[in-house]
Amino acid sequence: MLPDGCRVPKVLFFLELGILKCQFVRPCFNYLQFYPHLRSAAALNKSLTSGLSPAHLEMIFWALNPNNMKYNLLLLLLLLSFAGCKKDKQDPATDEEFFVNEDAATFSQISSLDIGDTGAAEISAFDPATNRLFVVNNGTVNKIDVIDFKDPANMKVIGSILMAPYGGAVNSVSVSDGKLAAAIESTNKQANGKVAVFKTSDYTEIKVITVGALPDMITFSPDGKYILTANEGEPNDAYTVDPAGTVSIISVSDNYSVVTVDFSALASQQAALTAKGFRIFGPGKSFVNDIEPEYITVSADSKTAWVTLQENNAIAKIDIASKTVTNIFPLGFKDYNLDGNEIDVSDLDSKTALAKWNVKGIYMPDGIALLESAGVPYLFTANEGDSREYTGFSEVKRVRSIKLDPTLFPTASILQLDAQLGRLNMTNTLGDTDGDGDFDAIYSLGARSFSVWNGNDGLQVFDSKNELDVKTIAAGVYDDTRSDDKSVEPEGITIGKIGNKNVAFVGMERADAVAVYDVTIPTKPVFLQLLKCGDAPEGVLIIPAKDSPTKKSLLVVSSENDGVITVYTPKTV
Repeated sequence: MLPDGCRVPKVLFFLELGILKCQFVRPCFNYLQFYPHLRSAAALNKSLTSGLSPAHLEMIFWALNPNNMKYNLLLLLLLLSFAGCKKDKQDPATDEEFFVNEDAATFSQISSLDIGDTGAAEISAFDPATNRLFVVNNGTVNKIDVIDFKDPANMKVIGSILMAPYGGAVNSVSVSDGKLAAAIESTNKQANGKVAVFKTSDYTEIKVITVGALPDMITFSPDGKYILTANEGEPNDAYTVDPAGTVSIISVSDNYSVVTVDFSALASQQAALTAKGFRIFGPGKSFVNDIEPEYITVSADSKTAWVTLQENNAIAKIDIASKTVTNIFPLGFKDYNLDGNEIDVSDLDSKTALAKWNVKGIYMPDGIALLESAGVPYLFTANEGDSREYTGFSEVKRVRSIKLDPTLFPTASILQLDAQLGRLNMTNTLGDTDGDGDFDAIYSLGARSFSVWNGNDGLQVFDSKNELDVKTIAAGVYDDTRSDDKSVEPEGITIGKIGNKNVAFVGMERADAVAVYDVTIPTKPVFLQLLKCGDAPEGVLIIPAKDSPTKKSLLVVSSENDGVITVYTPKTV
């Protein structure tokens, strides 16, 4: 057989060898008098074949006959064929090639590291080449902490990259092929931000690129050819300056050239999008300025990006090569009056009680992750919810403070008690369907769940309903003081291959926990376990076994309120 990595067609090889073996039967070692530097199998192996087995070499020698020099040309062809069989440089093992039989329901903590206080551990990225973890730390100063991760059970900070030369706070980091990319907001948050790229080996600066206002999330495409940032473009506190929400696409191989894309191309669709749950609201109500990109996921072929537009309750689809926004998928609303969607709506009822309510939830996802299955891109979203609360404009109201339509809410006086719906936070931008000044429907912020959407058409194929609440209540980590707002607040989500299962990890900011789900069938996720972590998990990172220093899968959770990084690993079967 041909050696691995051979570029010569096997048909050609066997044709050559077959002809030679049919023509000659006597040993031919004397032929090597014409090639004195190839008089041993070892020499021939080293000179031409780089790894061809001795058995292959003996076959060649046996097939040759020095008495028939007219076949030298054929011999040369054969030798050249083997010269083309030099093994390629070994690529890193793929998930299929490197398999560890792990039990996805058995993750347990192996270590934790406290790197500061509030804001000290937000987003993490791992570099397998150096076994270093890069962690956003905006605690006392704005910086990226570098953690020695060779032994995940004994992590330690070994350095920092200060962000002061580049602007304000660092919001996100991503790693690819020895490069660390950081998204850095301006000291004036309404001004354009920066992306700084560093070597992971020595932290030296490679390039600094100007991007849109408030780059909140950054990611490399899987092939490493692009860097994308979600530029949120939040307004100032007075709401007098509201920069456009944009996505910047940086071409790494083209000297980090950048194109920053806004959403103006779809502005003409505003009415149709709004009818399906898309939100444009606030002073001015500008389509371009009102959109706020939050998080990005990219297809395995690096051709398509999907971006959560959290405040707008939508997901945008972007063609990376042409750098154009091709679609916006409104996400609609969740009905808390249906079986399985029961929620707790009060923090002052002295209990945790899930019940049906005549309330709608606005999905408003933060994190997003992609799982491609049977040719379909499935988008997994953590439906945290968010609100605009500024001095110049605020959308949040308590249900007790509004006027409900007396026909649609005949028992309003009871519903608006603090132990009922009165404490629930809602938006005042939706619900007055007839424009008469009272509310015909109640819309709360977030969906208290994670969902799965078809990335081709934006249709929902799964929602976890109230299972995150149910599981956190059972585990004793549900915070009832958040019942009136957004409950457990699912914020981050990531997907990895654990053993033979695809597994999703959902970070819940207000439960200080991560929910683990088997999502091998994307439309039917199955709960596996709940992991306790630090205060307010912001980043959830899965390190696949093939890249892990332990050669086992590792889950890294970064918690921003207490600055703690927690590492988990599953048991092997």
